[in-house]
Amino acid sequence: MAKGRIFSGVQPTGNLHLGNYLGAIRNWVRLQNDFECIYCIVDLHAITVWQEPQQLRATTREVAAGLLAAGIDPNTSILFNQSQVPAHAELAWIFNCVARLGWLNRMTQFKEKAGKDRENVSAGLYVYPNLMAADILAYKATHVPVGEDQKQHLELARDIAQKFNHDYGTEYFPLVEPLIFGEATRVMSLRDGMRKMSKSEPSEFSRINLTDTPDQIAQKLRKAKTDPLPLPETVAELESRPEADNLVGIFAALADKTREAVLAEFGGKSFSVFKDVLAALAIASLGPMADEMRRLMQDPAEIDRILRRGAERAQAMAAPHLREIQDLVGFLRP
Repeated sequence: MAKGRIFSGVQPTGNLHLGNYLGAIRNWVRLQNDFECIYCIVDLHAITVWQEPQQLRATTREVAAGLLAAGIDPNTSILFNQSQVPAHAELAWIFNCVARLGWLNRMTQFKEKAGKDRENVSAGLYVYPNLMAADILAYKATHVPVGEDQKQHLELARDIAQKFNHDYGTEYFPLVEPLIFGEATRVMSLRDGMRKMSKSEPSEFSRINLTDTPDQIAQKLRKAKTDPLPLPETVAELESRPEADNLVGIFAALADKTREAVLAEFGGKSFSVFKDVLAALAIASLGPMADEMRRLMQDPAEIDRILRRGAERAQAMAAPHLREIQDLVGFLRP
């Protein structure tokens, strides 16, 4: 029996990379064994920043292909794009009226994304956390796998659930719990061990894309920035060597080992030796996924069919909850 209900979402920004896979997608695949899982491509969140329409459609399909290729089972889990289930937007408006301005003012991610030009960003970017709360609570999800950068938003979702329950004298919404994972939840750039791996980095050599060929993977890892010393022999020594720590963490995650185990095998060896073994491991792990992802992207109609079916299942689950919420709020439904 499932332990609870998972909800998690990914933005359709394209160029899925190793950081997305090790930090989130691989964990999503594994969670399917123990939880009822709902996975959403959050295109409503994407348009908080302007998107070229044709590109948005293309990247939505690309992300769906990546999730499917990684092992998300659309028959076991629910996979869909957010805009096709109206309950997300409808519940988000109710939560706009539950959340307090002071709560949103404390959201550090808005401050980071808005920067100094906050007067010109969209209102959608500001209330983004309320939509995230609606994404989760429309399904009464019990758990959400999150990275550290989303933990504050999840805490806000809990605050919104508590305030709604208090305001309307109910225990309707569960208090969702975070799931935070261990090794390599933060994969860093291959060119700078202090920066998170990102599609926005100008250098293609800063990241391994899930569609990269074996030759590209090997080349990028061999050119990955390191320091001149051999690999350290203890985890403590990694703390002052960010590029070494990043590569060891990637190896540990791909091999399902601890950093200690990796260093027990490779400590004292040169990076050239280590990178060759890491490249072989990465190619073996990612190569079949890349092949399947490229195959799926050649059949957009099949991707659309899977997303449409997922949206139907998601809507069937969320719609009764929304009707109950509307009744609690006092909306007249003749």
